[in-house]
Formats: sequence, structure tokens, C-alpha cells
Amino acid sequence: MKRLSSSKRVVNNSVKGAIEWELRPGGMLVQKRNMGDSSSAPMIKIKVSHGSYHHDIALPAQSTFGDLKRVVAQETGLEPKEQRLLFQGKEKDDEECLHMVGVKDMSKVVLLEDPATKERKLEKMNRNRTVLKACEEVATG
Repeated sequence: MKRLSSSKRVVNNSVKGAIEWELRPGGMLVQKRNMGDSSSAPMIKIKVSHGSYHHDIALPAQSTFGDLKRVVAQETGLEPKEQRLLFQGKEKDDEECLHMVGVKDMSKVVLLEDPATKERKLEKMNRNRTVLKACEEVATG
């Protein structure tokens, strides 16, 4: 057995080639899904709620929350690292698969902006406002 990382392993099988394995958060070792062939995976529609806005996102059922964050980033302009996704009241990690935690067609996911990122943006806006005010005073003075 060739070790790839702490959570992935490859077993050589002379009949079908290499089998990749992954270690799930619960400790179960399972055969890794081939995400490259997502065209055959069933698509699900997810309702993403962000404040007063709602986005309908369609993804393959076996996608991860990280995949969902990338699609949401295109819709909202919020970078994936600035997002917190909650499903059934709990924040989900990027590596967790949607179907493994119970996300089904028409499930609702709540999007929150990371508080630290929000605070940094507010500080930057305040700094910009101060600089703008100083520039105006210099221009009129």
C-alpha cells in the first residue's frame, strides 16, 4: 500500500488499476468518489439565504460545501474564505459532502459573512472616509 497523505491511500489492483481511499470524519475508510465524472451525478437545487436575499444554486448532489462556497462567491461577490455556511443550525467545513450531512433537493443553507472579515471591511471603509475627508479639506483649503 502506497501512502499518499494522512487521509488518502491507494491500493494497486491488477484488474482495475488504482483504488483511492479517503478517511471520513467519523473514522470510516471508504473508496474515494471520482468527482471528475460529475455529469452523471444527480443535480440538486439548494436555497441559500443571505440576509434578505435568496439564491437558488444547482450543484451535483455529491459536491462539498467548498464547491458550494465557490458557486455562492460568483453569485454574491463574497470570497469563499469570507463565507460561513450553516445547515440545520451548524456551520459546515469545506470538505464535508452535501449528501453526507443530509442536504437534499430544495434544502435551505444559511450564508453568513465571517465577522472578522466584516470588521476588516468596516475599518477599511472608515480609513478611506478619513482619507477622502482630508483630501477634500486640502483641495478646498
